[in-house]
Amino acid sequence: MLDRFRLARFGLTLVPGKTLFLPEYKGSTFRGGFGYAFKRVVCANRKSECRECLLKEKCIYAYVFETPPPKDAEIMRKYPAAPHPFIIEPPLDTKKEFREEDELTFGLVLIGRAIDYLPYFIFTFEELGRIGLGKGKGKYSLKEVRDEQGKVIYSGEEKFLREGFRIINPADFESASSSPSTLNSSPLTLHFITPARIKYQERLTKDLEFHIFMRALLRRVYLLSYFHCDENWKPDFSALIQASKKIMIEKENLMWYDWERYSSRQDTRMKLGGFVGDITYSGDLKEFLPFLLLGSYIHVGKGATFGLGKYEIG
Repeated sequence: MLDRFRLARFGLTLVPGKTLFLPEYKGSTFRGGFGYAFKRVVCANRKSECRECLLKEKCIYAYVFETPPPKDAEIMRKYPAAPHPFIIEPPLDTKKEFREEDELTFGLVLIGRAIDYLPYFIFTFEELGRIGLGKGKGKYSLKEVRDEQGKVIYSGEEKFLREGFRIINPADFESASSSPSTLNSSPLTLHFITPARIKYQERLTKDLEFHIFMRALLRRVYLLSYFHCDENWKPDFSALIQASKKIMIEKENLMWYDWERYSSRQDTRMKLGGFVGDITYSGDLKEFLPFLLLGSYIHVGKGATFGLGKYEIG
C-alpha cells in the first residue's frame, strides 16, 4: 500500500487553572490557540508573513502550520499550501465551562516528519496554557501526554519526554484487513462523528456515494504521503475509483450540521457546515479496508486539522 507513511496519535490532558470557557465545538479554538502560541514559540520573524520570510523553507512553524509546497514539488505548485501534518481532535462533549476539578483530554495526530516535532507541540500547548485559551483567556496546565496505547510519555511535573511511543504505518492496516474481523464483512457502516466537508465537482456534498468518499480520502492520503512522508505514492487511482463505483449504499442517515468559527488571521467569521451521521455500504470492500482504517486516523475532507471529518468504522 504505502512504504513510508507513518503517523502517531496522542492524548493530552489539561487541568484548568480556574475556569475555562470553551465553545460547544472546541476544535477551531484549540487550533487557533495552538497556531498563535506556536508562532510565538518558534518563529524568528513574527512581524513577517510566511510567504515573505527568507526562512520559510527551513522554519518549523511554516512547515507545520503553513506547509508551503517546496519549489521542486511535482504537484500543487499553483497552490499556496499543502495539507498540514497534524490533526487536533477536540473533546466531543458540548460542555462549555470547565473548572479546576474538570480535566479535559483532546487528541493530537502527527503525520510523517511532524512526529519528530512532538516536543515542540508539547511545549507549545504548555505555553498556550500560560497565555490562556477560549473566552476570557482561561489558563490551564498540561498534566500529561499519553500515546495511543495509554502509556504516559510526558508528565507536566517531570518535564521529561519518554521515547518508545507507538508509530502506526499502513502495514498495520493491511494486516488488520486480511485477518478475520467484523470489519471485513459487508455491509460496513461509517459513523461520522464530526462534520465532514467533502467536495465533489467543486461543491460541498452530502450525497456520499462510495466513489465520492474514496476520491476525497485517496487524495488526502496521496498529498500527506507526498509532502510529509517523502513518498511519491502512485497507485492505480483509475482502477480504484472504478472498483469503488461498484460499492452500493445500503442505508444512509446523514444530516447537515452548520457551525461557524472566527478566524483571527482573516478577521472574519467562517461558515463551516458539514454532514454527520451514519452511512452503510455493501459490496466487495476488502481492497478498500486499509484506506478506510487509515482514514479513521487522518480524517477526511476540509478542516481536518481542527478535527472535522472524523469517522469510525462499525
